[in-house]
Amino acid sequence: MKPIVPAERTKNVQYAIRDLAVAAGELKSQGVSDILYLNIGDPNVYDFVTPAHMIDAVDKAMRENKNGYVDSLGIAEAREALEKEYRGRGVRADMERILVTAGVSEGLELALASLVNSGENFLTPAPGYPLYTAVLNKLGVKPRLYMTSEENGWQPDLQNIKTKIDKNTRGILINNPNNPTGAVYPDKTLLEILDIAREKNLLIFADEIYNKILFNGGKHTPIASLASETPLLTFGGLSKNYLVPGWRIGWMAFTGPEKTIGDYREAVYRLARARLCAPGPFQYAIKPALEGPQDHIREMNAKLQKRSDLVVERLNAMKGVHVTKPMGAFYVFPGIDAPISDDKGFVLDALGKEHVLVVHGTGFDWPKDEKTHIRIVTLPKEEILEGAMGRLEKRMQELYPE
Repeated sequence: MKPIVPAERTKNVQYAIRDLAVAAGELKSQGVSDILYLNIGDPNVYDFVTPAHMIDAVDKAMRENKNGYVDSLGIAEAREALEKEYRGRGVRADMERILVTAGVSEGLELALASLVNSGENFLTPAPGYPLYTAVLNKLGVKPRLYMTSEENGWQPDLQNIKTKIDKNTRGILINNPNNPTGAVYPDKTLLEILDIAREKNLLIFADEIYNKILFNGGKHTPIASLASETPLLTFGGLSKNYLVPGWRIGWMAFTGPEKTIGDYREAVYRLARARLCAPGPFQYAIKPALEGPQDHIREMNAKLQKRSDLVVERLNAMKGVHVTKPMGAFYVFPGIDAPISDDKGFVLDALGKEHVLVVHGTGFDWPKDEKTHIRIVTLPKEEILEGAMGRLEKRMQELYPE
């Protein structure tokens, strides 16, 4: 029998964060036991623990045999809690306009599949979370990247956005707070993006999964709170703010005039019905998460403030390295001034020689012809981060011998 040929749509689908974990696994299988992992943004791998009242809520639901299919849009109590949460932040999203999904990942795929046709395009940020372009590639849509400006705190380059829009552009995605840079966008930037969207008749996707993870003075404004008359999809979830990435519970909220967004929302819902529903028992954690104790968020942000500051200070002290201080999420995206032509090679060298795993910037759609960057996760304890920074400093000293 001949080899099975995979579909063409899979060829350009890449996810650098997990792909590098394979290389680390191979090294570990060779007996290397001191690898420091700074590659995956999973708080539960480190010293962050899921709030007990959320676990209790899911346990109660399971023991009450709430283990079957649920409404394709999500259970009513969860969507009611989300409506209340959004209204408290100035966003008018009725529960009928809220869809619970298997993480933001599924939500983005449903939303993009319902919007973009072959031959059309959709704008995503550079650098940006690699899922965005992975989904577009899977759909057979060529991603179109817009630049963010390191000199301007990694804010979107508005002029660059305008140059990327043509008659086939359907929408624009913003990720605020941003992965991988930790940037948080001020109202002025959000309002200017809204102006562009209105002028060019674009749908805005706002990935706000890190909206409660803020420090260094970062303040998050939901972009939907600034524009009741502009069609918007806002994405959020439990995974990061509420420390349950493995539960795969996210959501999307549709806002804007019904006459503008109604048909599109129903198209998304058709696809949602076809996939049945997001995991049922875990949806019973949404209401207690949003309405219950929030102490863990304050504690998490305090930890991240210290850890982020440590990493930024150590990186900026290294010859040939510079980094912009993040305002949210749990990443930094330092630049490396050394003449490196292959950023993935640099990362694999750091893994092989120093046993520290970070992610190359081009894995986040950062252009190859731009200055080299890497992404570092700031979730580990201070002693681990100190050790990792020491190892990276040793690598930089090899590039810049005295």
